[in-house]
Amino acid sequence: MDRQDDDTRLRAAIAQLLPEFRAAARLLTASRAEADDVVQDAVIRMLHGLDSFVIGAEHDGDVVSALRPWGLAVLRNAFREAYRRRKREREHLEAALPAEQGQSGGQETVARMRDLARALAVLPPALREALVLVGAQGLSHEQAAAVCDVPVGTMKARVSRARRQLAKALAHPLEAVT
Repeated sequence: MDRQDDDTRLRAAIAQLLPEFRAAARLLTASRAEADDVVQDAVIRMLHGLDSFVIGAEHDGDVVSALRPWGLAVLRNAFREAYRRRKREREHLEAALPAEQGQSGGQETVARMRDLARALAVLPPALREALVLVGAQGLSHEQAAAVCDVPVGTMKARVSRARRQLAKALAHPLEAVT
């Protein structure tokens, strides 16, 4: 197979992974617009790096499974750079999600989701990304550690601390979060 066929397969795999990348970015950022910006930046970086990407033998030719960890690492790095560049995430979230009071039963789920978004936003970025990768994206601790380039024990500790802080912020017992 020539490089053009490989390039086409890799581009198709990136397109197939876009919903996962967008979901991960949405959990990491304060707004949909920021998430879209991070995903766009990550995809551009991935497209620029396609020439050097090689599918490992352990993926047995499965382009999507080969690209997922690399793409999440690129997304993570794009998020971190945007976070450092802006340093306004908390203010933006507070302005974008005003506190709501006196909600009826039909709006309770929406209020809980907003509370969760607020609680996620106040987590330190390292804890938030660990929780997103393991909890929301369904990666194993080992896969998430590889994406973040940290030891597995560090990833487990970050997930544990993130869950504990999230439970405290939502005023639920720890058992309800696991």
